[in-house]
Amino acid sequence: MKDPAIQIRLRSLPAVNSLVDQIVAWEAKFGAIGCRDEDRVDICRRSLEAIRQRILQGEEIDVPVWLEEARHAIVKELQIRPLHQLNEVINATGIILHTNLGRAPIDSQLLHEATRKAGQYCNLEVDLESGVRSQRQKPIREFLQQLTGCESATVVNNCAAATILVLRALASSREVIVSRGQLVEIGGSFRIPEIMEVSGAKLREVGTTNITRIKDFEKAIQPQTALLMRIHQSNFRIRGFTESPSLEELVELGHKHNLPVVDDVGSGVLIPLTPFGMNDEPLVPRSIQAGADLVLFSGDKLLGGPQCGIIIGKKSLIEKLEKDPLMRALRCDKITLSLLQGTLQKYLQAKDSWPDILLYRLLAISIEELRVRSAKFIAELSSLEEQAEFQLAEETAYVGGGTLPDQALPTIVIQVSPKSISSEILCKRLREKFVLARISEDRVLLDLRTVLNDQKLAGVLKEALEGICYPDHFAASAR
Repeated sequence: MKDPAIQIRLRSLPAVNSLVDQIVAWEAKFGAIGCRDEDRVDICRRSLEAIRQRILQGEEIDVPVWLEEARHAIVKELQIRPLHQLNEVINATGIILHTNLGRAPIDSQLLHEATRKAGQYCNLEVDLESGVRSQRQKPIREFLQQLTGCESATVVNNCAAATILVLRALASSREVIVSRGQLVEIGGSFRIPEIMEVSGAKLREVGTTNITRIKDFEKAIQPQTALLMRIHQSNFRIRGFTESPSLEELVELGHKHNLPVVDDVGSGVLIPLTPFGMNDEPLVPRSIQAGADLVLFSGDKLLGGPQCGIIIGKKSLIEKLEKDPLMRALRCDKITLSLLQGTLQKYLQAKDSWPDILLYRLLAISIEELRVRSAKFIAELSSLEEQAEFQLAEETAYVGGGTLPDQALPTIVIQVSPKSISSEILCKRLREKFVLARISEDRVLLDLRTVLNDQKLAGVLKEALEGICYPDHFAASAR
């Protein structure tokens, strides 16, 4: 027979619907959370099930006390739950290719067109003229041929996948010669040597961290050598006493020994960045002109498109890659291909100018334009003078995404100095409303270069400074 005290405690627990109604009543009194009905029911059901199990295990739970605590916990979880789901955010950091925010932002019109073309049924792998099966890569291949002068091209889901596929298809169980100074970590603890190991290729390091000469490559060539590889140091720079062979030298050496040369340029720059005051990034077409057999680069960095790994080069090698069984596991879906197609079309339409894509529009924003926008933004927040002090300041940002690591981007920021809360709390409240900002010298910095909706940011900032409908404010009010 069960303990009567346990039965009493179990009977005193509210039904799921009753607890849900209590949460809804709280929202009506203190402010709507804006969550889904299904989330309320799910969290209330799990909370009640957890307390039932504790009671059944013999814990002497004071149910009224638990219920009060549970209501606060449920409300907080309902507010926090959307923060752990994929959502649109306002990027007020000024970092254009913010890796944690998805790198290159996609223009809404381009996104709409891509989903319109590929969101439902589409001619992904059918030739509408002949009615026979076709290759999903064909349109992309043709665009890349026009833009880079390559013989052929293919696309996989990111640049690391491109590297693995190339090494597996061309160098499995054989040696790949790479300069020691180019054995980079690409982020997330993924390192080139480990990627090579996964592919089945054997790494042969040559040279030193700062000095590698063409003769180092030549000395390392053996019968088991499969290819020569150059990897762009996209996320760092070595300055001072340095030397490395040019791509032209590697191509000459590789072709002398009948070895393919693979150039991993990473960032995927198709046009010169000098109009934006930047340089030092290898241009993809120049790698083809220099004679590289394969060139690898990302789609979501300085190309300004979706996440993907693009491989261009010799037709015979591309065909070999596409016949590898791993290609099917790494190939891109129809939405990615549609987005990439739209991005490349923008480059073709631009001709001698930069493409009309969001990445380059953000890069092209002038300091004066930022100054005017930021001053207007502050003027519209005059009602918040009691909550915070606002000032304009000159600052620097970076392009981000593991590109142009030593080239600062001059910018104008809005310095927000909250008066009644700390900068850390203000930043936390902004994050809870899907806004990312920076903190410097105990001030919250807002950089409008990467903000696509100034009015929306102003509204969120007002709520954050006034503490309306945030977990800390809600819990305090509820008590």
